[in-house]
Amino acid sequence: MSVPTTPLRVLVVGCGNMGSSHAQAYQLLDGFEICGIVSTGKSKDVLNERLGGGYALFSDYTTALTETKPDAVCISTYPDTHEAFAIQAFEQGCHVFIEKPVADTVEGAKRVIAAANKAGKKLVVGYILRHHPSWEKFVEVAQTMGKPLVMRMNLNQQSNGTMWTVHRNLMKSLSPIVDCGVHYIDVMCQMTRSKPVQVNAIGARMTDDIPVDNYNYGQLQIRFEDGSVGWYEAGWGPMMSETAFFVKDVIGPKGCVSIVAKNAGGAGKSDNVDSHTKTESLRVHYADLDANDHFTKEDTWIDMQDEPDHQELCNREQRYFLKAITENIDLTDHMQDAVNSLQIAFACDESVRTGQPVML
Repeated sequence: MSVPTTPLRVLVVGCGNMGSSHAQAYQLLDGFEICGIVSTGKSKDVLNERLGGGYALFSDYTTALTETKPDAVCISTYPDTHEAFAIQAFEQGCHVFIEKPVADTVEGAKRVIAAANKAGKKLVVGYILRHHPSWEKFVEVAQTMGKPLVMRMNLNQQSNGTMWTVHRNLMKSLSPIVDCGVHYIDVMCQMTRSKPVQVNAIGARMTDDIPVDNYNYGQLQIRFEDGSVGWYEAGWGPMMSETAFFVKDVIGPKGCVSIVAKNAGGAGKSDNVDSHTKTESLRVHYADLDANDHFTKEDTWIDMQDEPDHQELCNREQRYFLKAITENIDLTDHMQDAVNSLQIAFACDESVRTGQPVML
C-alpha cells in the first residue's frame, strides 16, 4: 500500500469505544495525522490524555471542521448525527470513515452516499467483520456447503455499568437488531450472494429505561431468493441471559460450519467488545455418508488462536480507508452493501412494530 508523502489530516469525531480505537489507529499508522478531536462531553479529554496530549479539542463539530480543515473525518458518534455530520464533511471536501450504520434512516444513508459521489470523495463504513481473517474464512467455508443455507447467529449482551449507559443512549435512536444486526445481515448476504425477499421479526421492551416505541430484545428472520434462510437475535441490558449469547452457525446440504468461542463465550464477557469478534476456532462438519449411513469424514477444526484483537481490527479498517484514498479504490459495491444491510435491518424493525412480515 502506498503511503502519502504528507500524512492525511484526520478529524476524530466521537471518543467512545470505537472513536478511541480509531484514534489510536491513526496515531499508530503512517499516512494519518490527527488534527483535532471532537466530543460534546469529557471523553475528548480522556482520549487526548490517552494519546499523549497536545491535540486540538472541540465541543462543536462545525467549529472543528472549519478551524482544522481536515483531509478526512472519522465519525463515531451516535447514529442520529451520522447523516448530517457526513454530508457536512463531504461538502467541505473531506473523505469520510463512518461507523455503521451510515445513517438512522435508509433515505438518509442514500443521501450520504449521494454526497460522497457528488464530492468525489471516499466513504468507508465500519463493517469491522469484513476485515477479520477468521470471519472471512467463515464466509468462505459457508459458501462450500451448498444451497440453501441455514444461518443462525446471535449476540446477546448482559450489559451493566458504562456499557448499559452506551446501550441506553443507542436505543434513543436505534434498536439492537438494527445497530448490531447490520453486521450479521451483511455476513448472511455475503454467504448467500442472493437477494433477500422477506423478513419477519419479533421484539420485546423489557425495561422502562428506553423510549416507549423501542425494544431492547429482538429476533429477525430473513428469507432469500435462493431458498436460504437466516435468523439473528440481539438483546441488551442487565436482565439478559448469557447462557447462549454467542451463536454463529451455518448449515448447508453438504454440512455445517460453526464458530466455537470457548473462552470469549464464557460467562461475564457478553458486553466485552473483544468477545464480539473473537472466533478462536471454526468447526467444520461434513454431511457425506457411506453405504451404511455413517459419516465418511471426521469433523475438522480450523484453529484461529492467532487472530487480531479489537484494536488491530480497527487498525486494519483504517489501513483500508487509507488504501481506498491513496489507490482510488472503487467503493460503489461497498457503499451499496451498507445501504442494503441497513434497509433489511429497518424492514425487520417495521416487522416488529407491525407484527407483520415485510416483503423486500
